[in-house]
Amino acid sequence: MHMNPYLMFDGDCEAAFTFYAECFGGRIEAMERYGDGPQCDGEISFAPDKIMHARLVADDWILMGSDCPPSYMKTPQGFSVAVHVDGIEKAERLFGILSAGGEVGMPLQQTHWAIRFGMLVDRFGTPWMINCETDSR
Repeated sequence: MHMNPYLMFDGDCEAAFTFYAECFGGRIEAMERYGDGPQCDGEISFAPDKIMHARLVADDWILMGSDCPPSYMKTPQGFSVAVHVDGIEKAERLFGILSAGGEVGMPLQQTHWAIRFGMLVDRFGTPWMINCETDSR
């Protein structure tokens, strides 16, 4: 069994996934638009240029997402995407990039379980936790 986050966006999925691919050094394997897919019976009418499905692969994990029709869009709450890294420098780099233009909930700092841990919501509204328990230097 595999689990991976599936993120919903308010029209900026393509920009978010392009940003995440740069942040995590991943590759976008899918960026399918609503207008390019087959039409299903009773399908919600939605902007054809928006993203119906995106898939990003970075190292051994997968992140997926799509643009959500406006009537279904809700602010994400009650979860965070947790990223575990080896190395203080990598934790600091990711935290800095992801928090730019967003909101820091807990600055990146040492805790009793990690040499670096921090929480933020990025500029696209996605909540993240950056966790570094070991320094690979």
